[in-house]
Amino acid sequence: MRTGADSGDDPRAAAPLAGTVVVSFEQAVAAPYCTRLLADLGARVIKVERPRTGDFARDYDSEANGMATHFVWLNRNKESIVVDFKAAREKVVLEALLDRADVVVQNLAPGVARGLGIDAGTVVAARPSVVAVDISGYGTGGPLDNRRAYDLLVQAEAGSCAMTGTADAPAKPGIPIADVGAGLQAAVAILAALNARNRSGRGTAIQVSLFDSVTDLLGFGLLHAAYTGTERPPNGLSSPVVSPYGAYPTRDGRTVVLGTTNDSEWQRLSALLDRPDLAAAPEFASNPQRCERRAELDAAITAWTRTLDLDEICARADAAGIGNSEFQRVSDVVDHPQLVERGRWREVDSPVGPLRSLLPAFVGAGWPDLLNPVPALGEHTAAILAECGLSDESSSAGAANVSPVDA
Repeated sequence: MRTGADSGDDPRAAAPLAGTVVVSFEQAVAAPYCTRLLADLGARVIKVERPRTGDFARDYDSEANGMATHFVWLNRNKESIVVDFKAAREKVVLEALLDRADVVVQNLAPGVARGLGIDAGTVVAARPSVVAVDISGYGTGGPLDNRRAYDLLVQAEAGSCAMTGTADAPAKPGIPIADVGAGLQAAVAILAALNARNRSGRGTAIQVSLFDSVTDLLGFGLLHAAYTGTERPPNGLSSPVVSPYGAYPTRDGRTVVLGTTNDSEWQRLSALLDRPDLAAAPEFASNPQRCERRAELDAAITAWTRTLDLDEICARADAAGIGNSEFQRVSDVVDHPQLVERGRWREVDSPVGPLRSLLPAFVGAGWPDLLNPVPALGEHTAAILAECGLSDESSSAGAANVSPVDA
């Protein structure tokens, strides 16, 4: 592990990745999400940005008090250095950064990283102890290797949009699962590689693609198509493989979501509805049969939920051991009591002042809550150069024309 900013009174000293230095050539979502997870675990993340514009996710919107919500979400706990690697004299800066790295991550457009000598294979060949990750759109060895890849494009190509919405109105999932999925896969692989390096002293070159991440997440849907030659049609707020399982209107104008996952729960739901006839009907005895008659069951459940307010339905369902929830708008979740009462919202500093940010989803006993600032573009350039024994004059101010693989 390298030493440097992770010492003294730095709260990262008690974190599980304390002392790990990550250098990331990142933009948009996939790589920044990966490295934010590592930063939340205590790694020192040095975010390399191009001059003047930086990570273009900085400009997606200005709704977080003048900062982009994407950027605030993905870039706390990081340091920003501005470098123009298109300029020949930046080679010394590049080498100095790589020399300090335990982990190198990049999600530049096809061919760009190799041209700069920062692709995973080149990095590990020169520095065998480094863990290096290429996050690409489609991986290597196929006909789409060099195609530009953004989240929607990959989700459309990989089939996830066809699993979402309804049969006549496919939809992109609201969460960018190609980007987030690839970022998660990369973070898990990095942790595994660091663990292996602790034993062997050797790093490794890792490849992660948005396309492979989405096709893995297709899971049962892709296997169903592979084995049957058909696909289950999407059905909105329901499940293509389990019934009853869906959203139903309540007397007070809200929407309750009720679900069963096995025959025992189906029996309990029938009792909750006071419909012993449904529980006894042979045509509803198995889940595949219930899926075939989904519309009939949904009508029966709707007839019951319309007679009760949502809170009463949820209380009765809880007592009966039936899974339930309320359908919420995103704006409703901001002040959701499950977030508020558990103190999940905190403040993180930024160039525009304190901003709201959620704590990491993982909670480790004894791990510190790391919410260091969202950096301004190039905020740490001078300090990092000085740390590397370089001066500001070692770095030029030209603009790099480097594009990411995701958005």
